[in-house]
Amino acid sequence: MKAPARLGLYGLVLVAVFAVAAFTANAIVPDSTVQAWAEETTDNDHTEGHDMTGDDPHAGNTFGADATSLGLGLAQDGYQLTGVTAPTATGEDGELSLTVTGPDGNPVTDFELEHEKELHLIVVRSDGQHFRHVHPERDNQGAWSIPWEWEAAGSYRVFADFVPAETGSGMTLSTSVQVAGDYAPAPADGPVTETTIDGYTVAVSGDLVAGSGSELTMTITQDGEPVTALEPYLGAFGHLVALRDGDLAYLHVHPHGDAPAAGETSGPDIVFEATAPTPGRYLLFLDFQIDGQVHTAPLVLDTTGEASPGGSSHEGAGGHEEGGDHEH
Repeated sequence: MKAPARLGLYGLVLVAVFAVAAFTANAIVPDSTVQAWAEETTDNDHTEGHDMTGDDPHAGNTFGADATSLGLGLAQDGYQLTGVTAPTATGEDGELSLTVTGPDGNPVTDFELEHEKELHLIVVRSDGQHFRHVHPERDNQGAWSIPWEWEAAGSYRVFADFVPAETGSGMTLSTSVQVAGDYAPAPADGPVTETTIDGYTVAVSGDLVAGSGSELTMTITQDGEPVTALEPYLGAFGHLVALRDGDLAYLHVHPHGDAPAAGETSGPDIVFEATAPTPGRYLLFLDFQIDGQVHTAPLVLDTTGEASPGGSSHEGAGGHEEGGDHEH
């Protein structure tokens, strides 16, 4: 058989195979499930630059929770994270840049202020190390950028947390960035309920219950004495980011109490409300400010159980809990 004829026959076979597969899928799988698969695939597409999600062993691992609602999606409600670029190896001076496009495909340039910033950028390595919470600047064309240098090699998750003025609803989009070099993973091997950073000791108390709102108290001391000089930082006395170990699902957490007034101080306790969507281990990162200096304390908690069927889960659309501001 000549080559063109063989190719033509092969093409017909492929058409037949896909037709049968489509018929079978429609016969067995509900349309809503097929649509969910399609949306999940779209959410995990790659953007430009070095966001090679497919090379990340944790990418797409959502432990049964919705990826988009936990900040693991590249796109949501027509908004998409695009043009993500960064240095490709450690020791290189450069920029981390990204653009948020809207449902019309154009860069978004109108954002609401949330915790005094238009966009919060969270970057963390896949093993939970090298956490950074920063605030890039936006140009008139809608591109966000910030000077950047990687401290260590590995696969990093980049979260953009923002509120489009068009919708007024907060959302978190993310992608992965690969950094070349010798990778030495250091995953959490157990709970860490107390840590010392820059001379300050931070301890967490309270049970993190899967599927239910959990009250967590962060207590800050120095040389055994309570710290009462906590300063407002981005409109709160403390900011807590919680990431699920493994896939780095991004959880938003509330501080208790009203926003502090200018010049007001507090401490030693900061109380938060958090909802862990599934049982497992969660990495906590507390930002707090004293004497104009921001410190970040890493902690680790395991969930202690699951909520009862009647238990409440406050997580709303986009992973932002309802009933108050979400925390970064």
